[in-house]
Amino acid sequence: MPKLHRYTTDWSNLCIIMNTLPIRKLSTLAAAATVLALFGTGTAQATAPAAPAAVKEASKAQHSQAAAAVPYGKRAATHNPLYRTGRISVSNCSAGQIRSGSAASYRRFMTKINTCLNNSWARQFRKARLPYAKPRLRFVTGKVSSPCGRWPTGAGGYYCSSNKTMYIGVTRKVVRDAFELGSAQFMAHEYAHHVQTISKIGPNYYFPTHNRSRGSAKLLLSRRFELQADCLASAFLRSVQSSLPVNSMEWRSMNDWTRKNGHKAWPTNDHGKGYSQAYWAQRGFDSGGPGGCNTWAASSGRVA
Repeated sequence: MPKLHRYTTDWSNLCIIMNTLPIRKLSTLAAAATVLALFGTGTAQATAPAAPAAVKEASKAQHSQAAAAVPYGKRAATHNPLYRTGRISVSNCSAGQIRSGSAASYRRFMTKINTCLNNSWARQFRKARLPYAKPRLRFVTGKVSSPCGRWPTGAGGYYCSSNKTMYIGVTRKVVRDAFELGSAQFMAHEYAHHVQTISKIGPNYYFPTHNRSRGSAKLLLSRRFELQADCLASAFLRSVQSSLPVNSMEWRSMNDWTRKNGHKAWPTNDHGKGYSQAYWAQRGFDSGGPGGCNTWAASSGRVA
């Protein structure tokens, strides 16, 4: 989906402006042609210590079972244990509706989606025998700073992996224009960067490799990272398709919009062409699990 990157020079303070989507409710095919965007951001930070609660949860998980070993280097991304966990289990995620102009209903909806994501990914990490720790969720009405730095310009929210917190902006524009499927996808994409972090795809491979790369190689790595987050988010949406629900016409409309427009807003190809974004979103939705989201093993043409 349309996105923008912003990186710092230090890989431990990597900032990624993340996924955006059409945000007005697509109740008809005519409405689907409307080009609107919900801005979301994420940050990934690998050197800061985990938050105390996260450390406690991870330690508990490690002592309760023999944890699977995550390799270092490229294999952390290409052969991650998550890929062998199968489909994300179908679950009930009746998050309700967002009333236009209601900040309270937006917060309630996003909180419920976050709870569903916590439950779904906790099960998936148990299947992979990987330690799991849920992220923190913080709603803000202003552009607060975090251990990952200042709030990125134009962004509606972001994930900071330094303190494993998702910062979600509650602004008049977002509250006025938000619709359920777009908002759920936005939250799921933010959460996908948390999944990449705690599964060690980021710390063991992407962050350090991206930092030392240059030019086209750096852009290619960025595309693999972001397109995987699109795919993981869509795999989650498939698991709650019936209960959220995911309206098939709205899904097709969003993906069609992305295919045609996903790349137009960004000056460099660090998030993928529109057709690549649409391909990985659909692949995640069709596969329903992390195994379909291995962008690191895909050909360069599939992450163009």
